[in-house]
Amino acid sequence: MIRIKLILSLVLACVSFQVLEAQQAPLKIIMIGAHPDDCEIKGGGTAALFIEMGHQVKFVSVTNGDAGHMEMGGGMLAKRRKAETEEVARRLGVSYEVLDNHDGELLATLPVRLDIIRLIREWEADVVISHRPNDYHPDHRYTAILVQDAAYMVGVPNVAPDVPPLRKNPVFLYFQDNFQKPNPFTPDIAVDISSVIDKKINAMDAHVSQFYEWLPWIGGYADEVPTGSAERKAWLREKRWGSVSAALIPALEKWYGKSRASQATYVEAFEVCEYGSRPSEQDIKRLFPMLGR
Repeated sequence: MIRIKLILSLVLACVSFQVLEAQQAPLKIIMIGAHPDDCEIKGGGTAALFIEMGHQVKFVSVTNGDAGHMEMGGGMLAKRRKAETEEVARRLGVSYEVLDNHDGELLATLPVRLDIIRLIREWEADVVISHRPNDYHPDHRYTAILVQDAAYMVGVPNVAPDVPPLRKNPVFLYFQDNFQKPNPFTPDIAVDISSVIDKKINAMDAHVSQFYEWLPWIGGYADEVPTGSAERKAWLREKRWGSVSAALIPALEKWYGKSRASQATYVEAFEVCEYGSRPSEQDIKRLFPMLGR
């Protein structure tokens, strides 16, 4: 009888340890953008919070960015932008991968879909975040479709069989955007990134070719760009971030409470995709452990 009790105690202790270990395992987040700066723009602050909490984040750019400049292009620009992503990885602490598809020419083809499926599986993602399919840029739209098309297939063994399928479908989310038709963005999750805004801006600042050259040129405000490093970062923050949108307040209050939500000055938001796992509120709190803190 004593021996049986001892065995049961050992079994229970082992199970408890395994449960605790599973609860403490780092979350694995993969953000998939069309270009080598999209993840930083849309989710850089949330990524910084995950990293601070000991979780793992991977950024993916589905194109190599070889068209995003007014003076250089092709392989030379792709090489420059790849180097910028490596600097982002160093500054922010994320993993970063750039696929070799031409900027401005992306289509939702089967080979690229298989690449996306493999990336999500290899990362063993808990959460996948990408663009919505209604967007001004064709690369954004097709990246959204590619990720949506991968959402179910990541669990199908006979699709991309060279990489083991996921046993549990990740939660798929959309980055925030301001497009209204055919349907506006729904802020299901709002993350207060005020405490890490400097980390987000520092990551964006690594994309010199974009934020201080190409985007100001095509946007018609190149004469506004400062020359000093500190001045550039301050300008980038002011240029890219205004007050918290009124549309995000209900989501902020839901996850943080009214008092805490009123203190948020910088916010990133995400919409739950209908594909993949459908998370409950408890699932969201587990997958976004910074909510309410």
